[in-house]
Amino acid sequence: MALRDVALLRGSNVGQARRVGMAELRAFLEELGYRDVRTVLSSGNALLTAPGLSPDQAAAHIQQAMAERLGFETRVIVLTSAEVAAAVEDNPLLDVAADRSRLYLAVMADPANRVQLRPLLAQNWAPEELAVGARVAYLWCPQGVIASRLPAAVDRALGDAVTLRSWNTMVKLATAAAT
Repeated sequence: MALRDVALLRGSNVGQARRVGMAELRAFLEELGYRDVRTVLSSGNALLTAPGLSPDQAAAHIQQAMAERLGFETRVIVLTSAEVAAAVEDNPLLDVAADRSRLYLAVMADPANRVQLRPLLAQNWAPEELAVGARVAYLWCPQGVIASRLPAAVDRALGDAVTLRSWNTMVKLATAAAT
């Protein structure tokens, strides 16, 4: 049996032009040949089995098909279930994040892009905190994501090659991908 992957759509269901229902997303991914498709929450997260494709190939395939068939472009990042589990297990900010609803993971399309975040690590973000892992950046935003400077800084550093997910969403994805 092939391992399940996790597809993350950047900015889907944000604004009217980029809305896709989760039932529509499931059907769309199944039409593309993915198996065992299941969506998690309503924010562009899907579990799937991508037979014969690497995560990068699956991401490019889904991204291109969305532009062609659904009429809008959005970055798609596909992680293995092991990468999602590692992102959750390796979170260095768990002791700092008193309110987990204000803890976020910025998932990078390419793990090599983490070098672009080095200048941000040298800055003082207090009371916020930033840490960088193998495939994700961890953002502690004690005043909430809207009031935080960190997500915008990470977005400027990485452009559309990153997508933000809450801690709770990533935990749900890791749990669902493991079953």
